[in-house]
Amino acid sequence: MHKDATRGRTEVSDHDQLLVIVDPVARRSDGESVRIAKDVLSAGAEAKICLPDGPEEFSRALARRGSRRPVVLGDDRALLRTVALLHRERELAEGALSLVPIGAPDALEVAHALGVPRATPAAARAVLHGAVRRLDLLVDDSDGVVLGDLLVPGVPALAPAAPSVWGTCRSLVRTLVRPAPAVAVATRLRVEADGILLADVDAPVEGLSVRSAGGTAEVTVRPLASPARHATARTLTVSGPDFRYRADGRLSGPVRRRTWTVRPGAWGLTLPLDAA
Repeated sequence: MHKDATRGRTEVSDHDQLLVIVDPVARRSDGESVRIAKDVLSAGAEAKICLPDGPEEFSRALARRGSRRPVVLGDDRALLRTVALLHRERELAEGALSLVPIGAPDALEVAHALGVPRATPAAARAVLHGAVRRLDLLVDDSDGVVLGDLLVPGVPALAPAAPSVWGTCRSLVRTLVRPAPAVAVATRLRVEADGILLADVDAPVEGLSVRSAGGTAEVTVRPLASPARHATARTLTVSGPDFRYRADGRLSGPVRRRTWTVRPGAWGLTLPLDAA
């Protein structure tokens, strides 16, 4: 790779050696897209293809990458697994990752939000000819990582199905086909952003959302009886009765206290030149 000083990005070299790790779920669910991605990558670079059968083999393949640039063929879960592994080994800053997204649309929301192309050929070409963009990372006090959105609490309450004049059976069918909408419920949380109190357990909130951007966390707290409150911070602490949280679509908890810290530019992702 080489640095483009005029644009502040690192461009991918044509002479890169790739370690292409095919996630087992991608291989089982969409073998044709996997084949297309492998063909494009192998035609444009020296690519070693790894076909792990599970998470342990995935981890071993990544650990043995040497000087090769890792390219993951898979969905958001595969990308998160890769970032988490490299973070735990303190190797995120050493290079960049690439992703060719393969999976169901709802399993690729994080990848697309980060700027990875949706089409398999376009994503593979970006691996070969794109540029590395440094991205922020949210890291919690259990060493977990968040790439995109964080929501607290992670599980919304559901309103009961409305009574129906068509009878119990038809009401049941309608409830199964169209789930009841989420409703606001009282959540008692203490929320501190860089030590500044945004909410406390004596003033219930509907919840809060967090996203890292520009080296800080953008925090939105939604009180039940007043307008939303917005803040930016490097560190966010949430505490209170047992609560769950949803990070990058994955549910975690329950916990009684959790602190997230923003690490600016902690990892690199290869994206198309017009997106990086």
